[in-house]
Amino acid sequence: MKPTKEPATTEAAGLAARPAATGGGPVSLALCRVARLHRTVAAALLRDLGLYPGQELVMMHLWESGPVLRQSDLVRLLGVEPSTLTKTLQRMEQAGHVRRLPDPSDGRAVLVEPSDSGACMLAEVDRAWSTLEQESLAGLDEAQRQQLLALLGQVETNLSAYSSQGP
Repeated sequence: MKPTKEPATTEAAGLAARPAATGGGPVSLALCRVARLHRTVAAALLRDLGLYPGQELVMMHLWESGPVLRQSDLVRLLGVEPSTLTKTLQRMEQAGHVRRLPDPSDGRAVLVEPSDSGACMLAEVDRAWSTLEQESLAGLDEAQRQQLLALLGQVETNLSAYSSQGP
């Protein structure tokens, strides 16, 4: 009797097993897995810059919006909790990427600006994101990339609407 070759499993391919309980949400599981892997690759690409995933988004908003932004504006732009941003900015300040200072027009507000080193990392962050994009979309032609972008946009719209209504 000729031995049969076992089919490749998700574990053999380096992918996590899919629990049977996720049967009602295969797309949700796929989104979770892709988001986790995307963040892992982003972390590896940003590590040499001294950034953690999410911190590059803070820098992108600072670069785009001008020399200084109120911390409360960053909370709104990033869609995060104030305490989460405070912790992120503390780490970024300790690493020397940003400076926080009191707003002279409102003593309760905090302004955030890139430090000299933070202002100089735009090109490197752009390279990291370009690499992340290339690796994420390898094997997809331009039409597929545009379709994926449109589909993810619709998913984001759906989840934003649900989130604003509350469960």
